[in-house]
Amino acid sequence: MSRPRIGFWYRLAAVIAKPPLIVLFKREWRGMEHIPAQGGFLTAVNHNSALDPLSYGHFQYNSGRVPRLLAKAALFDLPFVGMMLRGTGQIPVYRESSNALDAFRAAVNAIERGECVAFYPEGTLTRDPDMWPMTGKTGAARVALLTKAPVIPVAQWGANLVIPPYAKQNKVRLFPRQTLRVQAGPAVDLTRFYGQEPTPELLREVTEVIMAAITELLADVRGEPAPAAPYDHRRVLEEKRRKAAEEGLQ
Repeated sequence: MSRPRIGFWYRLAAVIAKPPLIVLFKREWRGMEHIPAQGGFLTAVNHNSALDPLSYGHFQYNSGRVPRLLAKAALFDLPFVGMMLRGTGQIPVYRESSNALDAFRAAVNAIERGECVAFYPEGTLTRDPDMWPMTGKTGAARVALLTKAPVIPVAQWGANLVIPPYAKQNKVRLFPRQTLRVQAGPAVDLTRFYGQEPTPELLREVTEVIMAAITELLADVRGEPAPAAPYDHRRVLEEKRRKAAEEGLQ
């Protein structure tokens, strides 16, 4: 199977995005040898900045295997941005609608055509106070088990120092010049899960294995130990509601 062509729209996006990235940021890239030279595969990437798609996308583009990212459907309605997203073949995600499964089908089809599909398994920017990966959602696990394609974990750090999660415009810090660090690891071994019924429990276990691989890479990138357990934003919210209810009854 030959390597998929990058295509006009991706090359145009690179012409627009790469010069400012090169000027404004230093780069430290590792593990590009783990990106498959051919065939369909998934990447699973941590998400800690609105700049992530450009930081990670630059790394992935230079590997010669451009990614198809799952992006919020609303972004496809924006002038120029939507045109570029459609032109480069990104996949719209329709949350909580009758079209919610379309992204799943599009991801599977793309991988079966020999393309790379990039997942942010957390589903949103991390809420972890120290910007470690949170617990993940099961979409990447479901696609991985169905396609049996390699899952390449990717950790990135540095974009969050420029545009922190949920930052307002006045918190953007372009100076001093930051280093965008991206590291890919070897494919996550999921073979022991193949052939099993994709129950919610199994999908959760597979997701935990994928997230653990991303977190281990990020610990290496950051040069510090990761927390013993991932941040669970839903559990934190439930605990806050419970405490609020208890205080209201006192």
